[in-house]
Amino acid sequence: MLNPDTRKLCALILLTLLCRYGYAQQVDIDGLKDVFKAKPVKFSGGVSASTMFYNGNGGTGRAPFTWFLQGNANANILGKINLPFSFNFTNAGRGFSYPTLPNRLSLHPTFRWITGHIGDVAMSFSPYTLNGYQFRGAGVDLAFKGPWKVSAMTGRLQKAVNYDSSNLNSLPTYQRMGYGVKANYEKSWYKGGIAAFYANDNVISLYNKPDSLAIYPQQNLAISYEVGVKPAKGLEINAVYASSALTADKRDIKGNDLGKGWMKKVMNGNSTTSLYHAFKTQVNYSFLKSTVGVGFERVDPGYKTLGAYYFNNDLENITINFGQSLLKDKANLALSLGSQRDNLDGGKAGTTQRLVGSINVNYAPVERMQTSLMYSNFQTHMNMRPQFDYINNVSPIVNFDTLNYVQLSQNAAVNVNYITKKTEQQNQALNVNINFQDASDQQGGVVTKGNSSQFYNLATAYNVLFLEKGLNVTLAYNVSYNTIARNNFLTQGPTLSANAKLFDKKVTVGFSSSYNTSASQGTKQNDVLSLRVNAAYTLLKKHRLNCSLINQYRNVINKGSTHDLTGTLGYNYAF
Repeated sequence: MLNPDTRKLCALILLTLLCRYGYAQQVDIDGLKDVFKAKPVKFSGGVSASTMFYNGNGGTGRAPFTWFLQGNANANILGKINLPFSFNFTNAGRGFSYPTLPNRLSLHPTFRWITGHIGDVAMSFSPYTLNGYQFRGAGVDLAFKGPWKVSAMTGRLQKAVNYDSSNLNSLPTYQRMGYGVKANYEKSWYKGGIAAFYANDNVISLYNKPDSLAIYPQQNLAISYEVGVKPAKGLEINAVYASSALTADKRDIKGNDLGKGWMKKVMNGNSTTSLYHAFKTQVNYSFLKSTVGVGFERVDPGYKTLGAYYFNNDLENITINFGQSLLKDKANLALSLGSQRDNLDGGKAGTTQRLVGSINVNYAPVERMQTSLMYSNFQTHMNMRPQFDYINNVSPIVNFDTLNYVQLSQNAAVNVNYITKKTEQQNQALNVNINFQDASDQQGGVVTKGNSSQFYNLATAYNVLFLEKGLNVTLAYNVSYNTIARNNFLTQGPTLSANAKLFDKKVTVGFSSSYNTSASQGTKQNDVLSLRVNAAYTLLKKHRLNCSLINQYRNVINKGSTHDLTGTLGYNYAF
């Protein structure tokens, strides 16, 4: 928890901000007239309800009946105040406990430069502090007239979940509360900002301590600083520096060397508190029809913030980007080159260095044709650090050269879309997409047999649209050929689909059928037949009923056949 001196400091900063922007407002007489002319309350939004039925012997473990209820609405008061509201309810996962519930209810009232967030909401301050983490509580965004913008939040990040032997997919969690504030100052040619986020676990929220699962009550204080300048036309420089103090176990009673870092003092850290840093900068320059960019990012090993679901650390990235428009804007070229390495502190047994290069080209030679080409190359170098134990106990059967190898990965894709016919009655188009991926392990400059794999995918589709009848027909064929180690796999099959709008476009019906078969080493393994039908009906422009049915038959060699039937029924209302 924050000590008393820190609380006083935070209160003083907040009071200063309120005093700075608590200026008097001029009375707008004409604006008051418009207020009284407007409707007192005006509602808009929509609500949807749907159910899903399932029956089959495919062994998917799906529930036989699931329902969903979603909606969003906005109440406009006197044309000045907006009160957005949204909710999401479902019975999926009923009977299990999760740190974050699937059922959500949120309210986002807005008045002039003030926007509130109440309920189950998510906010983002920076990638290194609070970044899209859902919480149950309240937040506010203040967009003052002028260069200042301020945001703040407080709420529960995750609820307490005790160990449940019947749901091994959900690990126990301590109750976690979070608090954050962000302030930005931006002018036409420069900007700056600071974001702070604090998270704290409740030690007594669990009656069974999950220490055996290496789950401990934590606390975290993360602060990031952001600056940006535009010193010349077309030139932009941005930089972010962040620090994160993380306590792995709050219960540790051993003292910490609080002289190392003021953040540890603020959060009353202990011997399990560690301090990490991150830095990222980007320079972009645009001139004529070209864009050049250079970026650098370094994140300490172990860097973590409790305000993000996932976070990559122990990395150093260097990137170079280039973009150019060609042939009178008919073509666009984008190039990128980058390198990445880990083991920044030398604490790992091996070091990974990765080189990445990619090229993207979009070209429209004529109005009816669009083409694109993408190619990327990844090289990952694995260099195992020599161990003195191995050196001092060398064995004639140990080959240290095999500890150094290179992983190679190449990706290429070509897409062509051509409109073969375009009239007032009918449109026809052909689409072809080809993808190739190669991955291999190289040792001593040689790729041995069985250490490589290739993936080839071909997707073709021909579409015919009858404009007057509102009928759309598509015939497609897909082929996938993979070689993994010394095995090869082939999957292929056609798809036919049709959609039509009937009765003055009030009714939409659709049908599709697909069949594919798979083979390994030339021997058939399975085949799948899928039939899909759907329909939707619009009533009075605001009501919409929809339903769908999916019937799938799957036959696996030596395992028999399975049958799955899935149906959905939904209703949407817009107001």
